[in-house]
Amino acid sequence: MAERRKAREAQDQAIAIERAAKAEAVALAKAQKAERKAAGQAAEAEKQAAADAAAALKAARLTPASAAEMKAARDARYAARKARNK
Repeated sequence: MAERRKAREAQDQAIAIERAAKAEAVALAKAQKAERKAAGQAAEAEKQAAADAAAALKAARLTPASAAEMKAARDARYAARKARNK
């Protein structure tokens, strides 16, 4: 009886170790997937910011009609350059 109990306990322990390893593998896979998703979203945000800065720079390059518009265009170019170089 004691041998059977010890064998059963050893089997239960092996099963518990196997389950823990599987759960750890699943958790690692989920963490890696979340990391890839976050990296993709960050890259997409950077692309969008670069596109916005390029659009602002292009709009600022158009020749304005008045002195106030020229100053605003210069300020917009400066801000776009600063955002791009950040």
